[in-house]
Amino acid sequence: MIDDLLQRPLKDLRISVTDRCNFRCIYCMPKEIFGADYPFLPKQELLNFEEIAKLAHIFAALGVTKIRLTGGEPLLRTDLPLLLDKLTSIQGIKDIALTTNGVLLPKYAASLQAAGLKRVSVSLDSLSDERFGHINGRGVGVEPVLQGIEAASRAGLKVKINMVVQKGANDQDIVPMAKYFKDAGHTIRFIEYMDVGNTNGWNLDKVVTKQEIIDRIDRHVMPLEAVPGQYFGEVASRYRYKGTEQEVGIISAVSDAFCGTCTRARISASGSLYTCLFATEGTDLRELLRSGLSDDVLAGKIASVWNNRDNQYSAKRGRDTNEASGKQKIEMSYIGG
Repeated sequence: MIDDLLQRPLKDLRISVTDRCNFRCIYCMPKEIFGADYPFLPKQELLNFEEIAKLAHIFAALGVTKIRLTGGEPLLRTDLPLLLDKLTSIQGIKDIALTTNGVLLPKYAASLQAAGLKRVSVSLDSLSDERFGHINGRGVGVEPVLQGIEAASRAGLKVKINMVVQKGANDQDIVPMAKYFKDAGHTIRFIEYMDVGNTNGWNLDKVVTKQEIIDRIDRHVMPLEAVPGQYFGEVASRYRYKGTEQEVGIISAVSDAFCGTCTRARISASGSLYTCLFATEGTDLRELLRSGLSDDVLAGKIASVWNNRDNQYSAKRGRDTNEASGKQKIEMSYIGG
C-alpha cells in the first residue's frame, strides 16, 4: 500500500475503456462540442485489453482492491467481457463494477455477470421522457434505461442509480426518482452538479446541495437517517429511510467536499494516469507501457506519482469559488467521472 502527501492510500482505480458515447449529456458531452465531426480517439490510441490488465496487476500490487470500468459509454467497447475475464483473475482485486447509461445492458448484462462483473451504476437523470431526452442530448426516453436496469437485476448484478441534479433542469425530479427507486428496491445516488472539464457550462447557481436534496426527500418521500460509512474513502454520504434498510446516497463534491479521504486514481481512455477528477494534466502510461519497461519500473513510476499527489480541488473550490474558473481540466468523457 502506498500513500500520497496527505496520507491518502491508493485503493480505487477507475479505468476508462473508450471516449465514445451514444448519449450527449449536457453535463458531460454536450452535442454542441461533441458533434458528428468530433475527433474521437482512433483504436491504436486506446489501451488494449492486455495493456489494461497489465496496469491493473501493477495497481493491485500497489494496494488497489476495487476497479470500476467507465467511459464514455464502456459498453461500446467491443468484447468487454474478455477484459473482465482478465481483471477478475488478478490477485488482490476484490470488487469490479461498471458505470453505464444502461441502454445496452439488455444485450450484455448476462455475459458481463458471467465474466465476473458484480455491480453496475446506471445513469438516469429524470423519469420524464421530455426532460431526460433533453439532458441526454439524443431525445432518448426513459424506457430503454429502465429495461437496462431490469436486465442487470435479472442477471444477478447489484444495481445503483446515479442522478446528476441540476437546478432548473431536473431538480423537480428528485422526489419522483426517490419514490420510484425506493419502491423498486434499488439504491439511488444523487450527485451534485460538478465542474468537471470545461465544456458543460457549470456555475454554482445550478448546484442543488446535499442538504437541499436530503430535506426534499425527508419531507416528501419518507424521513431519512444517516448511515455510518463502511470504509475509508467512501464517496457517497449514505442515508436510509427510517425503519427500513433501503438506502439513498448523496455525492457532494461541491457543498461537502470529500477530498481528505479520496483514494481514487483514474486511467483515461488514452492511457494517462490522473490523480484527481478535476486534474489539468496526467502521466502518460501508454507510452511507458509500449516502451517495454518492466513491471517493477512501471510500478515505481506510478508509485512516485501517487506519493507526490496533493490534489484537493473540491475542498479548495469550496473555500473559493473562483478556484473553478480559468483552469483547463480533463473532460469527464475521458476519465469517466
